[in-house]
Amino acid sequence: MQNLLNIFKKEIFPISLIIILAFARLIPHPPNFTPVIAVAIISGYFFKNFNLSALTLLVAMLISDLFIGFYENIIFVYVSLLLITFIFHKISNKINFKNLFIYGFVGSVIFFVVSNFGVWALGSPGVYDIAYEKSLSGLIQCYILAIPFFGNTFLSTLIFSYPVIFIYKSLAARSSAR
Repeated sequence: MQNLLNIFKKEIFPISLIIILAFARLIPHPPNFTPVIAVAIISGYFFKNFNLSALTLLVAMLISDLFIGFYENIIFVYVSLLLITFIFHKISNKINFKNLFIYGFVGSVIFFVVSNFGVWALGSPGVYDIAYEKSLSGLIQCYILAIPFFGNTFLSTLIFSYPVIFIYKSLAARSSAR
């Protein structure tokens, strides 16, 4: 019975939480108010194996993107999420309630920089119909125009990551008390 509880705690429960969070992208939401960065941070926290972290994240994102639809800069979004997962997998033993705020901010900045670079590099036809000059000033303009979306990104990262970490730690505390 204890072995089954350990498997649930270490594999099934975290994978389920990540998939639920990824599917939360399907619920109507304000722009950039999704759990994707929280998913990247906590998948690095949940699993000792980076490949399992990355695979769980990618599968959850691909499945939800099948419903949402694929988009021009999908590669930049996925690369930013894999980078966040990699970084937070390396420092997973340092993730706690105190520094999750800072880590959420760092993850949001990484996502902002990489995904908006993709918007600048590829353009955004059909979304906002903004064509940025392929110059440094065009890149700066892209980042400046994306600043209003950063608040939603960061806030959603905090709103989705704190409860998940709390639930996971509560489950771990409860199972070790038995």
